[in-house]
Amino acid sequence: MRATYKLESGYPLERAAWAIAGEQSSGTFIAVPGETAELRARAGARVERVTPLEDVGSPTLPGARSDGSGRWRRGEIEISWPLANFGPSLPNLLATIAGNLFELREVSGLRLLDVHLPPAFVAAQPGPQFGVAGTRALSGIVGRPLIGTIIKPSVGLSPEDTAALVGDLCAGGIDFIKDDELQADGPHCPFDARVRAVMGVVRAHAERTGRKVMVAFNLTGEVDEMRARHDLVRAEGGTCVMASLNSVGLTGLLALRRHAGLCIHAHRNGWGALSRHPWLGWSYVAWQKLWRLAGADHLHVNGLGNKFCEDDDSVITSARACLAPLLSDHPCLAMPVFSSGQSARQVEATWRRLGSADLIYAAGGGIMAHPGGIAAGVASLRQAWEAAMSGIPAATYARSHRELREALAQYAV
Repeated sequence: MRATYKLESGYPLERAAWAIAGEQSSGTFIAVPGETAELRARAGARVERVTPLEDVGSPTLPGARSDGSGRWRRGEIEISWPLANFGPSLPNLLATIAGNLFELREVSGLRLLDVHLPPAFVAAQPGPQFGVAGTRALSGIVGRPLIGTIIKPSVGLSPEDTAALVGDLCAGGIDFIKDDELQADGPHCPFDARVRAVMGVVRAHAERTGRKVMVAFNLTGEVDEMRARHDLVRAEGGTCVMASLNSVGLTGLLALRRHAGLCIHAHRNGWGALSRHPWLGWSYVAWQKLWRLAGADHLHVNGLGNKFCEDDDSVITSARACLAPLLSDHPCLAMPVFSSGQSARQVEATWRRLGSADLIYAAGGGIMAHPGGIAAGVASLRQAWEAAMSGIPAATYARSHRELREALAQYAV
């Protein structure tokens, strides 16, 4: 197993890289009698590559030590580990590639860029149960993105209020609806009551139209709670549940995946704490691999021109990563979810840059705040995607499509 990092250190990069390799395998801060040459050869991590970059004049992160040269060296390193060190265990893989290495005194900056896993490890993981193809089969949507939305207001609605809004969204032609990550099982809107109220509306709509809207109910909680909530959604005829990844952890998602018969919509809230500084934490490319292997069918990737700080290049790289096979015979694809301040205005660029319709395009205000109402908001997004996928500029298509025309005016920057 190999991991690639971006490293900054006040010591020569080779020394810092070997400090990481030792700390994350058989070594410690000083030689000990039990770490024999045979044991190091069998279990020790190896530094496979060190590629120097530029030097800087001061450390990026506090607390780092140096060799006194006044040089803070930057580079890219690759470290490898024997699979036998941790076996086919995602939680212990995580402890190995992203454990007690970020705070080493030799490190003044460290970011995990990618992880390359052997086929034996990948094959031992459950992976997505539905992924792209299964999501399309359950939703009945082919040849275009799923148009989705988020229940807003985020919290405060009762189960009955939520169900009424879902009814309006179903009538408006929506494909996918999700709870906000802040809405789980609060006393004002208990999970069980919300699921029963919402699914009554969804079933009635399906009986009238023959099309069941996919709703991702936020079941985030302790493992036994998540299993019970999943079973209620399935009993009520639902097709999808949602979990906040950083809240439930890898073991929580693995337990849910091994129990689940429904799509798992994975929310990345809290991601900024792991990624926002360019010299600390994770790249999304590495992070999403672990969650795909644990069983995420959908993964949030932010969106173009979003309301957060992430730039468009990062968003597209993240979405492409979700759609990239881990191995040729084990694709393990997850459907990327574009959200965060999305409207009809970003569709053209999203299609041009991603080049794939395998995504969920989720807009809250981009639907709800349309001047023509919910149905017009949904229509504007469909029209924007029709235009983009046909190679027609949105402004041109909008001349003959009122909903798109009003959306472009409403959401003008």
